[in-house]
Amino acid sequence: MKTLLLLRHAKSSWKDSDIDDHERPLNKRGKKDAPRMGRLIREENLLPDLIVSSSAKRCRKTAEQVIQHSGYRGETRFTGELYEATPSDLRAFLGRLPGGVSRVLLIGHNPGLEEFLESLVGVYTPLTTAALAQLELPIDDWKELAAETRGELKQTWQPRELED
Repeated sequence: MKTLLLLRHAKSSWKDSDIDDHERPLNKRGKKDAPRMGRLIREENLLPDLIVSSSAKRCRKTAEQVIQHSGYRGETRFTGELYEATPSDLRAFLGRLPGGVSRVLLIGHNPGLEEFLESLVGVYTPLTTAALAQLELPIDDWKELAAETRGELKQTWQPRELED
């Protein structure tokens, strides 16, 4: 059994239209919500074995805040493979993770994250900015993750539902 945590990046700023999409920073709400989700991960005992994040600035900043506020001390990888990734891209990426990683936190973007989540649980589940989904997958090794794999959605959290 593997645990997959899907975290959509926190709210980003659209203030400067000249900034490349990949380099958009977090806005005020995003800077508040990302630490909130880090604390949630710590409080729910969901610290991962590995954090993998899109290389987009808004994802990197979300990851930094989650790490700081959760107390995570493990490995973190930033990769361009998760930027604008499709469900099949995400599945392929996870399939290359080491078998010894039991719980992974993947920080990425919509629509790819929502579509991937839907493919894994069979029902559409919205992921607003900084939303977190916890899934249990019936696999013993990440390389077993296939298009047919169906997991169980244990819980989702939206930052607006959490107390400061």
